[in-house]
Formats: sequence, structure tokens, C-alpha cells
Amino acid sequence: MSQQQTLLTSTLTDDLKKTLDGKDFDKIFILTDENTQKVCFPILKTEEEFNEATLIVIPASDSNKNINTLTTVWEKLSTEGGSRQSLLINLGGGMVTDLGGFAASTFKRGISYYNIPTTLLAMVDASMGGKTGINFLGLKNEIGVFNPPSKVWIHTEFLKTLDNKNLLSGYAEMIKHGLISTVKHWNSLMAFDLEQIDYKLMQQLIGESIETKELIVNQDPLEQGIRKALNLGHTIGHAFESFAMQYNNGVYHGYAVAWGLLCELYLSHLIHQFPQKTLQQLLYFVKENYGGFYFTCNDYETLYSFMLHDKK
Repeated sequence: MSQQQTLLTSTLTDDLKKTLDGKDFDKIFILTDENTQKVCFPILKTEEEFNEATLIVIPASDSNKNINTLTTVWEKLSTEGGSRQSLLINLGGGMVTDLGGFAASTFKRGISYYNIPTTLLAMVDASMGGKTGINFLGLKNEIGVFNPPSKVWIHTEFLKTLDNKNLLSGYAEMIKHGLISTVKHWNSLMAFDLEQIDYKLMQQLIGESIETKELIVNQDPLEQGIRKALNLGHTIGHAFESFAMQYNNGVYHGYAVAWGLLCELYLSHLIHQFPQKTLQQLLYFVKENYGGFYFTCNDYETLYSFMLHDKK
């Protein structure tokens, strides 16, 4: 599997134009959701080649990361003249990059695609690493393939368009990276002020998260060994998401991961002596920023069933 190129940029449109000048795509498609069409697409629309691209707009929210939305994207690619020489640019959060990556990977048996993540979650996790897919039968990311984008552009100016919950959702994945990287990175994440955000420092922390993930993914692109470390917090976290979905009461992915991290590291502390100090730091941070996920003893069997369906 080919390795992707991830670029942090403050000159997004210029960098995109330079890259496309050296390519020979017969048609460019841009996939957005209803939110990124309004807030983020205007940045690209100022350039002629992107203004002339075919825009595909899908409904926002993870509840629309499904086969029906995927079919809509396939239909648009087909009816608007997409070929194996076309390019799909995914401009949006994790739902857009996951679904768009899967659409590109399967249309005409695979076309090129770029990711431009617009949420913190997508910047540090969903848009990179090659995992693509959709939810199916109430299960998170049940259908998908490993196929990395050719390029990922990280433009941190998009972060200024996010509300606090979306920022916190992405930050949970950064916390996960801190837990599996260095003590210095972990301490920097715990000390970061999420109420008065220093975007320059945030960009530095994002870069460190990307380095952590890329180091692991490059060693194990198909998740046969060490890459499973990136699933920390996700086995239980995905169960929380699926549990909420069955009641049409969705939760932010990062919030579910934060709660999942707490549960999994508590078990790790009991069984493998994971450091109590770090666990207490995490407990305080999650309680202060993410609140709790409420269920009863009667829900254990359902949650466990969701965990057994998880892909790991």
C-alpha cells in the first residue's frame, strides 16, 4: 500500500494549484457536506480551476455516513463523467473523508483522491492512514477498505470555524496519541488551554500527533500488528457510539473515544499496572471536558455485543 504525503500549510490554494499543475486529471470533483460547502468551500472557490470543478454536496453528520449517501456520490461521479483519470477532493470532517475515500477507492475500481480535513478530528486521525468506509446495520465503519489518499493538506485556519464540542472531539484523538508517544507530548496536551486557544501552539501539537500516527502506520499499514495501538479507546468507544445510534441519540466520536480511553486504561491499570498517576490525570481531564456517558447494568450485554462486532 502506498504511503500518503501529509502537508501542513498556510497557503492551501497555492499549494493545491502547484500540485495540480503537474497532474493530468481529466475532471476534478470536490466532495463537501452542507456545512463545509458554506464555511470552507468558498476558500477554494476563489481559484478558477476549483470553481470549475464538479461539486458534490452530501448531508452533514455521522448518521449520513451510510450506503445511501455513498450511492449518491457514486451516481454523481458517474453521471458527471468521472473516469479512472479523475480526482476526488474530500473537503470536510471525518465523515466526508471516510465516505469520500471509500467512494474514490471503489468507483471505476479506484480513482485518485486528496483529503483536506476541516475538523481537528479529521486532521489528526480520520483523513490520514488510509482507513475508509461507512457505517452499516448500526455498526461503526463496518464496510470499508484500506486505501490512503495521495495527499493530505492540513490547513489549521479551518479550526477557527469549529465550535468547542468539535474541537474537543478531535482533541480526544490527540490525547490518545499522547498516551502512546512521549511523556513530553502527553504533558503538553494536558497543559494546553482549550478555553483560550493558542492556534500556533495547536498547530505544533497537531504536527506531533501526525508524526506519531504516521510513524506507526508506516510500519503496519494494514493493521496486522503495532497499528492496533491506534485503536486505544476505540473498542469501547465504538460500542458507546453504536449504543447511542440505536436510540437515534448520536454522540461525537471523540467524546466516545475519551470515555473509551478511561474504561480501557482502568482495565489496563487493574490487569497490567498502567500508571495510576496518568490514569488520574486522564480521569480529571475527561470529567472536566467531556462529562460522562450514562448507561445501566442492564446495558452491559448490549455494549459487549457491540464490542464483539468491532473490527479489531
